[in-house]
Amino acid sequence: MSHATGYDDGFLGITVPLPSPLGDGPVRELTYPRFSVLLDPTRRLANVTGVNIDGATLHDLPRTGEWYLDPRVPASEQAGPSIYADNDLDRGHLVRRRDPGWGSVEEARAATEATFSYTNAAPQAGVFNQSKELWLGLEDHVLTYADTTDQRVSVFTAPVLAPDDPEYRGLLVPRRFWKVAAWAAASDQGTRLEAAAFVLDQSELIDTDRGVLAVPRLGAFRTFQASVADVETLAGVDLGPLVEADVLPRTTVRGEGAWRLLRAPSDIAVS
Repeated sequence: MSHATGYDDGFLGITVPLPSPLGDGPVRELTYPRFSVLLDPTRRLANVTGVNIDGATLHDLPRTGEWYLDPRVPASEQAGPSIYADNDLDRGHLVRRRDPGWGSVEEARAATEATFSYTNAAPQAGVFNQSKELWLGLEDHVLTYADTTDQRVSVFTAPVLAPDDPEYRGLLVPRRFWKVAAWAAASDQGTRLEAAAFVLDQSELIDTDRGVLAVPRLGAFRTFQASVADVETLAGVDLGPLVEADVLPRTTVRGEGAWRLLRAPSDIAVS
């Protein structure tokens, strides 16, 4: 794969390692243009993705590319097209199509087309509402906030691979997704790392009873801002320096009771 440099941990000018899953389960590390995927071959889904975004040189390219199985790993280790056939599931991009699409036009096109690997997809309910739209636009909101630092942001996203997720066609369908955005911010002491963490919950939207997927009409996505420490525990990943870089005000309350339900970008705490 051309230009498959993967995630760059020095992209922000501050070292931010790619998060890694806790535990000793198998992991397949796959590099793509400007992003990386850590694939859980047992669950057949990513447990970490990381992408570098240079907002100052992003291209708004027409959508090109088709979903494909990555030939570097067995098809049996990827949640492929059969999961999404004849149902209400969408192939949800983990690394958004546009995010790695910066630099030269040639590089941008190759990077955006690489996001169509099934290793970068996870099943999401096809219904669309305001909370899902907010989730899809979180990177844009953070880029806008970080524009004083040349609009460079690194974003980490994956499903929460919980052991009690409902089974559908042999795949455990994740009920939640997590995202952490990181950027460098100017301070009196120089440059400091800042980060914000989010959770998307589609629990109300998936019902796999009797092996048939159903999407309740009255269900809804819910998008929350959570502490980076809570996301680390929820997802079972090591988020390293991102935990101390959290911009969410610290409270004595931990867990879901302290999460901020988001209804609009203006609800997001970024400073």
